[in-house]
Amino acid sequence: MEHTDFNNDLIEFLDGSPTPWHAVNTMKSRLDAAGFQQLDERDNWSLEQGQGYYVIRNGSSIIAFRSGKKSPVEAGIRMVGAHTDSPCLKVKPNPEIRRKGFFQLGVEVYGGVLLNPWFDRDLSLAGRVTVLDEEGQVKDTLVNFKKPVAIIPSLAIHLDREANSNRTVNAQTDLPPVMMQVPETDTTSFADLLKQQVASECGLTAEKVLGYELGFYDAQGASLVGLREEFLASARLDNLLSCYIGLQSLLKASGDEPALLVCNDHEEVGSMSAEGAQGPFLGNVLERWCGDDKARVIARSMMISADNAHGIHPNYMDRHDENHGPILNQGPVIKINHNQRYATNSRSAALYRHISDELGLPHQSVVVRSDMGCGSTIGPLTAGTLGVTTLDIGVPQFAMHSIRELIGTQDGFTLYRVLKAFMERPDVA
Repeated sequence: MEHTDFNNDLIEFLDGSPTPWHAVNTMKSRLDAAGFQQLDERDNWSLEQGQGYYVIRNGSSIIAFRSGKKSPVEAGIRMVGAHTDSPCLKVKPNPEIRRKGFFQLGVEVYGGVLLNPWFDRDLSLAGRVTVLDEEGQVKDTLVNFKKPVAIIPSLAIHLDREANSNRTVNAQTDLPPVMMQVPETDTTSFADLLKQQVASECGLTAEKVLGYELGFYDAQGASLVGLREEFLASARLDNLLSCYIGLQSLLKASGDEPALLVCNDHEEVGSMSAEGAQGPFLGNVLERWCGDDKARVIARSMMISADNAHGIHPNYMDRHDENHGPILNQGPVIKINHNQRYATNSRSAALYRHISDELGLPHQSVVVRSDMGCGSTIGPLTAGTLGVTTLDIGVPQFAMHSIRELIGTQDGFTLYRVLKAFMERPDVA
């Protein structure tokens, strides 16, 4: 895969993955096409050497692995981790709001959303819907309206003269998107609209909507940006970019060594769920793969937690340590925090630098300012749960947690090349 092909395919992946459920479904399709076999957690497993497998939990988290030609007890497992969720606005269970003939939906803020960029954007809606079908069966289905169906209009500056200096966003009152205008006598429910969408998109007649997990997203697709197209702008780069890089690395690796990709949901809200990184999902899969030898396998293994990093912003350079300001298009960023907000240690960082240097590829390091707080990733959670040596790394980006984020077009491809080499490497511990 070449640099241009990588970015074009990344754009297709991002546009096809507006929610964690869609992202997992997209990865499932690509794994199926590559000959991977789906495993069901309810069944007995009979794993063969040299085969690819994947497991899905809740439809929003996925673990894919190649069993390799060597026993994981002897070779260890090369693991890459990422997360499928992104900050967004999720629809409430009883969302209908009618004011002056405008039909709006109440929303709940999911994760640490940068709220101001959500105003005046063309918004669409997607997620998972659970229905009762004509035969009385409970079924899950994915929906994606795709076209712009809502907007959150800004208040005009004439009505808020301090908008450019002192405007705040109230998550309860300022964010309900406007979906349509309706007469005063209208009794349309959101469930009615969902049944229509399920019928038209999925060909499924729903007698009743039993539940849903739906989020608004930016209807504008990913695109190359810049006079020389040095940048790629998109929603959900944090962290679908890492999901894509990890998937491509697993698919393109030789398959000789045992290798695994885990993409967890719920990282943006703490990872404490059945399918989150603080939950048992990865441990359960490793126990079924490795049996009583799991502890020995972990001792020979390594995890690379891939989650984007803050690139140094030319308008806000004072927000970075002067010796640790990652530059877009100058390589992936090794993330270091001695208070264990990142799981990187000198050993795991050294292995990454060594592989990257062997390939002649750039890399950077970041430490946050000592007077500022530090975010975290699934890295420390996975390291603490499994006891596996872990590295935190990420592609540098701008506008993290905005509705539209920005990366350099070189860095994702660079990280892919290193992770592919990592998955092919005979010694990682």
